[in-house]
Amino acid sequence: MKHSRLILALTTLALLFLTACGGSKPLVVAPKKTLPTWYTLPQKTTQTTLYAVGEGSNKKDAIANALSMMISTLSVSIESRYNSKTIEQQGIKNSYQTTNSSEVSADISRVRISNYELLHAQSMGFNNYIVAIKADKQKLFDSMQSDVKRAFNVVDTRHKSSVKYNAIKQLNLYKKSIVELTDIPNTLNIMSVLNPNFTAQAYISKIQAIETNYSNLLSKITFSVESNRDANNLKTPLSSGLNAKKLQVKKSKGKYHFRVKISSKTEKASSYGFTLARSAITLTTKDYKGHIIASNKLNINGQSTQSYAIAKESVAIKLNALIEKEGIDKVLGGLFRL
Repeated sequence: MKHSRLILALTTLALLFLTACGGSKPLVVAPKKTLPTWYTLPQKTTQTTLYAVGEGSNKKDAIANALSMMISTLSVSIESRYNSKTIEQQGIKNSYQTTNSSEVSADISRVRISNYELLHAQSMGFNNYIVAIKADKQKLFDSMQSDVKRAFNVVDTRHKSSVKYNAIKQLNLYKKSIVELTDIPNTLNIMSVLNPNFTAQAYISKIQAIETNYSNLLSKITFSVESNRDANNLKTPLSSGLNAKKLQVKKSKGKYHFRVKISSKTEKASSYGFTLARSAITLTTKDYKGHIIASNKLNINGQSTQSYAIAKESVAIKLNALIEKEGIDKVLGGLFRL
């Protein structure tokens, strides 16, 4: 009996202790923040102003997402116009129409909007931020037009000064311009939505002219690959690398012709049953005036268990693999660098 009372007393004391400890630190539940009406019921785009809202882990990400939403709004307008025009002109099928719509949307998504106004920004808690932005259509159009004009001015200045360079450098400059102007047609599409009176044809014609000049110059450029006796087996990998860049390898002369000279000094050695061919290779590219425009040095070791000739051939195989991996430009020493 006494034992039972003792157990009961100890149990009661334990419960009282736990209750006391638990009550000293009450659980506090933070109230959930309510989304503001400017986010749940955002302002609608008008004829003069674009509106968008966005959410992100921080303010910067939220703004970026809002800008993407704004771009997608313009993209829908462009897709609609694109599809209507396509159907009207070609009677295209719906399945093909949808594919082209997606491509238009993907291209437009690369355009960036820099002229916008932040209307609202609010933290909704840990890693959660919401914003609302707007952009005046006319101001946005004007800023895009300024950017486009600036891009073409840079290109025009570049090509005016390119006449003093060799054909390879001119080709590089054309390629650089083409890359820099890649997204201009997308910007022009958006500009035509923002301002229906805008005509983009003059800019499109300039881009087409640059692409045509690039293709014409590329078709004129030729290379010859020469070597000393020790490097005869290395000419084929170099020629293949040039052909892969759509550059012709043939005998020619004049300002569009370039000479690649490959010189090799190979030493025979043996190690652990292998015959080795240790090649010190020098590559030099000259223009038609004899000026060096690129150079490089390579050390490639070939090996074989059979013969020295096979070991030397493995040098050519390794050179070919190097060209395929890193490109003919890097192997020649930056031939196509600006």
